[in-house]
Formats: sequence, C-alpha cells, structure tokens
Amino acid sequence: MVTLSGTVDLDQQKLDAAKRVRKLDKVQGVRNLIAVSSSAPDAEVQAKLERKLHYDRIGYDNQFNFVDVAVKGGAATLTGETRTDVGRDSAVSIANNMPGVKDVVDNIKVSPVSEFDDRIRISALRAIYRDPVLGRHASDPAKPIRIVVDHGKLSLYGTVATRMDKQIAGIRANQVFGVFSVQNNLEVAQGS
Repeated sequence: MVTLSGTVDLDQQKLDAAKRVRKLDKVQGVRNLIAVSSSAPDAEVQAKLERKLHYDRIGYDNQFNFVDVAVKGGAATLTGETRTDVGRDSAVSIANNMPGVKDVVDNIKVSPVSEFDDRIRISALRAIYRDPVLGRHASDPAKPIRIVVDHGKLSLYGTVATRMDKQIAGIRANQVFGVFSVQNNLEVAQGS
C-alpha cells in the first residue's frame, strides 16, 4: 500500500500522481492524501469555471449540453445533462484543471443514445434559431439556448434577453413534432 502526500496546484495533478503509482509493480493500493492548494475565493473560482464551461465544445454539440457548477470549499459540483460522454468528460476535465478547484463531484447525466431524441434536438434547434426574434441568441456561441432532450422530454436552459424571448422559445419548442413535454428553464437577463 502506497501513501501519497504533499501539495499540488491542480486536482488533475493529484489524480495523475495516483494513476502513475498504481501502474508500478507490486503496488496493491494507493492512499492519496495529496492536498490541492487554493487561495482563490469560491465565488471567483466558480465564475471562472462557469465561463470556461460556456465555451466548452463550441462548434460541436454544446447547444445540446447543459452543465451547471457550484463551488463550495474548493469542491466543484457539476450538474446537468450532456448529449454524449465526450461532453461530460470535457466538463469534468475542465474542472479538474481549473486552479482553485480541490475536488470535483461529477453529477452530470449523459442522455441515452436515441435517434428519436436526436431528431427532436435538430428540429428544436431549427425551430428556435430560425425564428426571427430568437435568431439573435445564436450570435454568441458560448451562450446559446441549451436544448436537452431525454426520451422525448425537451428542456430549455440558458439566458435570454427578454420575457418575450423566453415565451417564444417555449412556443417554438412545443411545436416540434414528437416532443412529449417542454420544460422552459430559460432565465431572463437582469434589467429586462
């Protein structure tokens, strides 16, 4: 049994150290007591992590992923849902490599593979972004209206400019063929 101790800057470095030791001959177990140093306040770490997650996987399927983060005592808890394992793994990797994060709790659900749900995702994306009012939300690729579909149940996440935008997005989502239900979780930007 090997016990690791010391201090590192990133949670990923702590994980990598344990991984390297497990590969050595005659090692039956690893007790990882390595501490991750952090001097940044939780609110600052959370804001930086949220920003990085917004820009994660732009150009791939980020409009079909919704990942939220809360940081308390240096521990980042990731929640939400992604379309694939790649989306979830990418978000966890970003959190593990963020300075100030001491530990990562992965509560991200991966949507089941479904051609039916994929058709709903694409149809909802077209219905929302082809709308003349909502099309402007596609201009910032980091903050699209997030479309999550699980067994025909469609949920919308993100921030829109006005209450009317939220209502129109809900209407467009409800018009998509095959959708069983719509949960409109869109938030209206402050000051609107």
